[in-house]
Amino acid sequence: MRTFVGIDLGSTTTKAVLLDENQQVIGRGITNSRSNYGTAARVASEEARVDARFTLFRRALSEASTLGDQLDEFLGALERSFRLEQFLEQLVDLEETCSGQLQSGRYASTAAALGESLTEVFKRLRGEAPELYAPGAKRKSDFFRDIAGSRFHVHAEEVARASGTSHDVLLNAYDKSIIEVENRPPSGELSDKFRRAMGRVIAAAPALSQAKGVPDTIEKTLGVDLEETYLVGTGYGRVTLPFSKEHIRSEILCHGLGAHMMYPKTRTVLDIGGQDTKGIQVDPAGIVENFQMNDRCAAGCGRYLGYIADEMNMGLHELGPLAMKSNKPARINSTCTVFAGAELRDRLSLGEKREDILAGLHRAIILRAISIISRSGGVTDEFTFTGGVAKNEAAVRELRKLLKENYGDVTININPDSIYTGALGASEFARRAVDA
Repeated sequence: MRTFVGIDLGSTTTKAVLLDENQQVIGRGITNSRSNYGTAARVASEEARVDARFTLFRRALSEASTLGDQLDEFLGALERSFRLEQFLEQLVDLEETCSGQLQSGRYASTAAALGESLTEVFKRLRGEAPELYAPGAKRKSDFFRDIAGSRFHVHAEEVARASGTSHDVLLNAYDKSIIEVENRPPSGELSDKFRRAMGRVIAAAPALSQAKGVPDTIEKTLGVDLEETYLVGTGYGRVTLPFSKEHIRSEILCHGLGAHMMYPKTRTVLDIGGQDTKGIQVDPAGIVENFQMNDRCAAGCGRYLGYIADEMNMGLHELGPLAMKSNKPARINSTCTVFAGAELRDRLSLGEKREDILAGLHRAIILRAISIISRSGGVTDEFTFTGGVAKNEAAVRELRKLLKENYGDVTININPDSIYTGALGASEFARRAVDA
């Protein structure tokens, strides 16, 4: 089966999209960009291939009418089991790497005791892993580093206290090892992981997974070759990869085409990413007619919000919901990342509510974005909002208000998969490169 791959190497996250010959998205993948774009591209691509397998499973099982109303239940169980397999595999890698750190000469005198403590920490991590992927389980992140890190810190502190070993040394071993593990995409064949995952599902729900030849359908689908026919890279880090000129497209072109593919009537596109903000005007075919970007700094972008979250000791995903509680947004003087921390601390010390400060920050960000759009040619119906910030409900609220105030009633499109817009456009450029 021919597939066409688009990779968007953003400053914060790297996204991949797999398109089939019929211009249908069959797989999406996302990961942290880290400082290694090569690794990020490989991980995102593998995640897209995993997602593509689930798309093919759904197609095959639906066509066979094998599970009926139980299809979603089965695929959900299979995906949770597969993610558990991935997590356990990376835990093994992390334990071995941490152990290697403790074997260095610096810790030689206490290596045995530290090794026992480390073994106990990872025993606990493996023991609780199934709960992390149980039905209904909630995780703040799906990235291995985030899940493993938070739980490692909890168990390391308890084990160190009980055994009398150094908590700091255990954390130091983790901090040095997680970077190595992150930069080594999980090894092993995807098909083998799917088979082990299937084995877990069979053991847990034999009647569901064995009904009407489900295992045979899964095995047959695993045999479908996902041929990477052509690849196009875009995004902030595209020039760092060994792509030839023919395999690179600009972010502007890819976001414009991607937005057009999602919403064919799109004429104006706003993309707020981690590092920049883009206002794009496209024609009826999705071809870019004009655009504007922010200046050299990252003021008012995703990284600015990340900095604010750090200053307030909150998760990035918590900013929007808290800002939505405000009835009196503060008037923010600057979206400069350099001065944001000082202004934030001053306002808090004066007794201003956190939600009001955050609401004002979100309004300032969108005001800056509207200014960029106006320089690109203004807003023409339909308007499509893309990028990671499009998932922030407070940013969306302010955008709707300001568009209404300045441009009247305009159709505003926000796709749940908007973060993949650039990668989607890149995958279509890859398809066109072959089929032109």
